[in-house]
Amino acid sequence: MIDGLSSHALSEIARLEHTRNYLRPGDVSTAVGLWKNYVHQPEQDLWHDYEWGNVHWYCCGNPLDARALLDTVMQAVSPRSARELRKIVSRSDAVWNLPSPPYAADGR
Repeated sequence: MIDGLSSHALSEIARLEHTRNYLRPGDVSTAVGLWKNYVHQPEQDLWHDYEWGNVHWYCCGNPLDARALLDTVMQAVSPRSARELRKIVSRSDAVWNLPSPPYAADGR
């Protein structure tokens, strides 16, 4: 279940998850959640993940791969469903693209 999607979009995604060999039922919902949770982490954790990776990604899913999967799904569904999914994903993308706060001259 993905909040904000119409029943038409949800059924199209469910059909896609059942017919594509690169998807399993629930993968798109999981990808949305992974990406949303990842972009809301503190910036320090994001830098650490960027430089060193994250060992939890092996068991719990890589949010960067999840975001790439969402792009693939948006290309595979109808334009209407893609627009709905893009609207939800773009909220997390907007958090990801926020500029860093400026640092004070005194180092604080």
